[in-house]
Amino acid sequence: MRRITFDIETEGDFRGNGDFSNLEVTVVGVHDSVTGEYSSFFKHELNALWPVLESADILVGYNSDHFDIPILNKYYAGDLTKIKSVDLLKEVKNVLGRRLKLDNLAEATLGVGKSSNGLEAVEWWKNGEFEKVREYCLDDVRITNELYLYAKKKKSLKYRDYDGLREIKLDPSSWETPNDSPAMTHTLPF
Repeated sequence: MRRITFDIETEGDFRGNGDFSNLEVTVVGVHDSVTGEYSSFFKHELNALWPVLESADILVGYNSDHFDIPILNKYYAGDLTKIKSVDLLKEVKNVLGRRLKLDNLAEATLGVGKSSNGLEAVEWWKNGEFEKVREYCLDDVRITNELYLYAKKKKSLKYRDYDGLREIKLDPSSWETPNDSPAMTHTLPF
């Protein structure tokens, strides 16, 4: 199965109440499991991103079902929710009953922390440091991809709590099963 792991960075007025309507994409980072390559797309390059996402059998992200996909759908002619997805944050929350930061899982599971945070990326973007934002986004894609592969292999992820290191048991058995209804493509020629 072709797995596209992705992350987005945004700018705009985030009200913190789940309303992302004023947020705009700045950068999208992706990893393609078939080619092994990482690539990125600025907002003006999104037309080149759509065929990549449409080629996916599965989209993998962190908080992607709640944040990334709805924001990307503002720009996409179709509906990205029709492509099968695995949102690692949702998987963790379903088992643990609460949300964890990507950084917490990365440090405990992989021994590597995030290179920065989303708020700093917003400031970099405002200051015209576009390459820093691109690299930060791709770092998050690398971490998400490594966490996904770890969870597939070990059927768990780790996190640090006030009691120390803990493990979250996950069931990845359905993650890479084919979707019953294929995604409709809207950017490829018919």
